[in-house]
Parts: sequence; C-alpha cells; structure tokens
Amino acid sequence: MTARGVFYVHSAPPALSPHIEWAAAGVLGVPVSLDWADQAAAPGTLRAELHWEGKPGTAAGITSALRSWKLVRFEATEDPTPGSDGVRYSFTPSLGVFCGVIGANGDIMIPEDRLRAVMANAAVGKANLESELERLLGTPWDNELEPFRRAGDGAPVRWLHAAV
Repeated sequence: MTARGVFYVHSAPPALSPHIEWAAAGVLGVPVSLDWADQAAAPGTLRAELHWEGKPGTAAGITSALRSWKLVRFEATEDPTPGSDGVRYSFTPSLGVFCGVIGANGDIMIPEDRLRAVMANAAVGKANLESELERLLGTPWDNELEPFRRAGDGAPVRWLHAAV
C-alpha cells in the first residue's frame, strides 16, 4: 500500500539543509534533493517542500528523524489510506511536536480519551479547558507556523516516489 504526503521545511539554517535531505532520504529510502529557497519570515534561513509517496507511517518517520533538531521548523503530512487515518505533524523549537489525526474533510479529529482527560483535569482545576482544547487542536503550532506557511505561497513543488 502506498501513502502520500507533504514534508514542509518552514525554516532551517543553510548549514542543516544537506542533513535534512539525508534524514528524509533515510526515511524514504531514495535520495532526496530539495529545492531550497530563502525564508522571508526568518531572514538567514531556508525553506523547502517535498511531496512524497511511500509506506504508511512515512510522515511519522520523518518527524522522528527531525524532532530533536532545535533549529528547524517543519510539518509532515500523510493522507489517509485504507485502514489508516490522515495525520499532520508540526514541529517548532519552542513547542516541540504536535500530532493531529486529520479527518476526510481536513479537520483535526481529537480522540475521545484525550478529550476526557482534558475535561477531568479542568474539572479539578489542574488545567484550563479552553487552553487545553486549543493545544489538542494544534492552535499554538498553527499560530507560530502561519507566517512561515504564508512565506512559502507560490513555492515550486517537487514529487518524490519512495522505493516500495
């Protein structure tokens, strides 16, 4: 079974660009050469975008490979496949990783157990319900990444097919 997705590097120092390509190649199993462009939202950094096809779980693999890199902002998405939900991973140095299950209409789907935990913590004063729901929806990540996303509008698109 083949999955599809997009790997967005929203900002990275130029020195890390070959390392990011090697990390993505290690997950995809094929050489990766990204078209890097200046990131206007963070002068001195670069951005790139890669559309990929590979095994289900590829977006998780890319995220795992890069999650400890504290100078990179990125997102990795994976479209749903039979038996697997769609998913979006977002990473910022200040917030870490966000993982959201994506429904067929593009909305984030929050699992019942996570909602119940937030409601229980809010009921006993351990958490603020509104701010915890915002975290479950990925709002802090969206707020931080949106200027970087807009700076990439009109960027060239490249497809990469993994060895399956």
